[in-house]
Amino acid sequence: MFNQVEFTDVKNNVVDLLKNRWGLVTAGDENSFNTMTVSWGAIGELWGKDMATVYIRPQRYTEEFLNSNEYFTLSFYPEDMKKSIHGICGSKSGREVDKVKETGLVPCFDENAPYFEQAEIVLVCRKVAKANFEPSQFIDSEMIEKWYEAKDYHYIYYGEIEKVLISE
Repeated sequence: MFNQVEFTDVKNNVVDLLKNRWGLVTAGDENSFNTMTVSWGAIGELWGKDMATVYIRPQRYTEEFLNSNEYFTLSFYPEDMKKSIHGICGSKSGREVDKVKETGLVPCFDENAPYFEQAEIVLVCRKVAKANFEPSQFIDSEMIEKWYEAKDYHYIYYGEIEKVLISE
């Protein structure tokens, strides 16, 4: 069971959630959805709204769902679940495996995008913009060499945080 709270009432360190604990970004609907591990992102204020950004490589299956749906969720889990969830969701494609079956996650569909009942925190985000990194935008060219050997520059999805759910 989840309770809705204000974004400013979240007591967790959101930097720690993304950087160290990682999360799942999920998009789609009851008929078809996909989820993947996300650790590159930002949460804060942009354009006068509570906002989350996530960075997704173009070849990721989840990118297709993010691209074709208005909403996505960011969800965060107990630390003891990190290895089991992210071992599947961060390394296997939903094109090839059933991530829900392999992880034991239980999907919830009572919001505008799916999330999972094992989550501790869920951010329901409405997609408001999409951009992408281009080689010409990098001031530090070492970033290209280090992170983009395959030239698969991330898409940047900006989502207004419309709802925050905390597990009881």
